[in-house]
Amino acid sequence: MKVLLIYPQSPDTFWGFKHAVKFISRKSSEIPLGLITVAGLLPEDWDLRLTDMNITALKTSDLEWADMVFLSGMNIHLQSFQKIVRRCNELNIKVVAGGPLATMEYEQIQGVDHFVLNEAEITLPLFLADLDKGCAKEIYQTAEFPEISLTPIPRWDLLDRPKYVSMNIQYSRGCPFNCEFCNITTLNGRNPRTKSREQFLAELDSIYDIGWRGGVFIVDDNFIGNRKKLKADILPAMRDWAEKRRYPFSFTTETTLDICDDDALVDLMVDVGFSHIFIGIETPNKESLAECGKYQNIDRDIVNSVKRLHQKGLRVSGGFIIGFDNDSKDIFEAQINLIQKSGVVTAMVGLLNAPTGTRLYERLKKENRLVDIFNGNNVEASINFVPKMNYKLLMNGYVSLLRFIYAQPNYYERVKTFLNEYKLPVKGKEKLRLNDIGALFKSIWKLGVFEKGRRYYWRLFFHTLFRYPRKFPIAITMAIYGFHFRKIIDSI
Repeated sequence: MKVLLIYPQSPDTFWGFKHAVKFISRKSSEIPLGLITVAGLLPEDWDLRLTDMNITALKTSDLEWADMVFLSGMNIHLQSFQKIVRRCNELNIKVVAGGPLATMEYEQIQGVDHFVLNEAEITLPLFLADLDKGCAKEIYQTAEFPEISLTPIPRWDLLDRPKYVSMNIQYSRGCPFNCEFCNITTLNGRNPRTKSREQFLAELDSIYDIGWRGGVFIVDDNFIGNRKKLKADILPAMRDWAEKRRYPFSFTTETTLDICDDDALVDLMVDVGFSHIFIGIETPNKESLAECGKYQNIDRDIVNSVKRLHQKGLRVSGGFIIGFDNDSKDIFEAQINLIQKSGVVTAMVGLLNAPTGTRLYERLKKENRLVDIFNGNNVEASINFVPKMNYKLLMNGYVSLLRFIYAQPNYYERVKTFLNEYKLPVKGKEKLRLNDIGALFKSIWKLGVFEKGRRYYWRLFFHTLFRYPRKFPIAITMAIYGFHFRKIIDSI
């Protein structure tokens, strides 16, 4: 069997960092981890190829080579996903689809021959068995959550590795919290399932052995979901592993804000080589936090919580949401104040939307307020339900907020706030590479010579060079991120 695995093209969003990765001559910020993990579950005698459309165009000759196409993606890939299916249909090539988009929206997708839904460790073997017998069904799904000890080491050999900014791995699935707008508990459950120490270290070894050095993103939706096991078992083992290999990786992951309540956990993560975490901060409005069930963020000083993490060596990227039922017209200024004062440089502010399968989706459906399915792009000034706030006020306020926080004076001021607080970690710091030197010169050329408002770049450049010389690389990185974010805002 000749199988072409296809990852759809992502639209130009905050998350893609499309305009930033060009500074280091890369094509994509992240790998298609789901597809190369599924590849590890396929028969060894199958001939596999991977086309990541964020790296290379999908050629007709590649499609014609294949007996079958395996296709995965998220809601944000819907448009590209549908185009791929149509091309396969025109060439009479069988399409097997799975992943989050297919699992949640398969009833809306036409032209797919076989849906292998939910988690592949259960449903893919069922499909393969039926395919071998010549009686493959249209839909394979399950309500069970498998042990992820069944998960194979991803097929790194299928990747064009130099085109990516970081490697991705997974330690756990599921989240103990149940935020109303989030579909993670629908997809992966509320009981965090984790890999064993031996299994996880074997995956780290596999990345190390292929020669990768640099960023590794642990893609768990809540890395600290099983905090006890992390502190007692996984992080100490990771620390020993990293120390023996002279800290080859700089780790990034996603956590909840209550991580700042556990100094021992934070210190362990920094010792391992974690340098960056993403946190769903959402909103300073306590009524809105209660509305969506984000109780772990209520009754805490969010600004000081973020600053504490910066002072310990963890750079915080934050997710923020506008459009809760309890939001009033004051929310825009409140969000601006929170973002600016906390020094969260990469502030991903999106409008509230209701993904299929969430508690929010079901509530709004009962209230007859849904108008569409969520397309996954929460920064294009669109919303898939009727909001309580006046629609024009919401949209105008949202766009104005984005333009304010990413306007050069405000953005660069936020970078300085972050640099003033941030303590560089001693361990796990990334080595300077040729691409980084190239990025510096590209930033000088694009941001310091040709971009309007270049004076703000130069002020940051010399401010950091003279006051915080060891933080100079991260200051330039933040300047490049700002260029990307301004490109996104200009398109809204």
